[in-house]
Amino acid sequence: VFGKDITLILILNNLSFDHKTVKVDMSASTILYTRRAVTEILKATTSVDLNSKQGKHIRLKIPYSYYGKYLTTDKRIQVTALCEVMHTNGVKLLVEKTIILEDTNIIIKIPRRVVVNKAVTLEISYANPLPEPVNRCTLLVTLMNQQVKIHLAPLAARERSKIYFEFTPRRSGPLQLQVDFSCDKFSHVKGFVTIPVAPA
Repeated sequence: VFGKDITLILILNNLSFDHKTVKVDMSASTILYTRRAVTEILKATTSVDLNSKQGKHIRLKIPYSYYGKYLTTDKRIQVTALCEVMHTNGVKLLVEKTIILEDTNIIIKIPRRVVVNKAVTLEISYANPLPEPVNRCTLLVTLMNQQVKIHLAPLAARERSKIYFEFTPRRSGPLQLQVDFSCDKFSHVKGFVTIPVAPA
């Protein structure tokens, strides 16, 4: 989840009867959705001895402090591990993993029944998932082909807050509401809901 430390485990298994020494070069970079690297955030090298039929786990931790300020709006991190079996004429194995960090920031609560030409109040809850405060917070609410920008108070580390948003639907049928939360540390955290509007 965005704002939390990331822990990955690489599992190495020696399927042969011979002792193996494996050199592992690990790296992590923030990337765009096109997989183009933006910034390298972690580089580590380790060596593992594996006896016959033995398996070992290598734990890789990426703290939020390493990736937070380098993450793009795509919220993707590419992790690679190049495993080289020593003394075997360069037998290598490349393992890749793309991590897409999820947002759990926006929660939209709608009334059980929404009716044409009657005012409706929605509860929009938003949060700062980071271990540090954020400022310049805004919500962009898109509804019925109109956008409303709401300026919000700063949020403390891990703080959740909410606002109430009132509108009057003008026609029956499904109505789409989109909420976009931004601040000085991250942007475009989106929430989306379809509101069924009943005839009057």
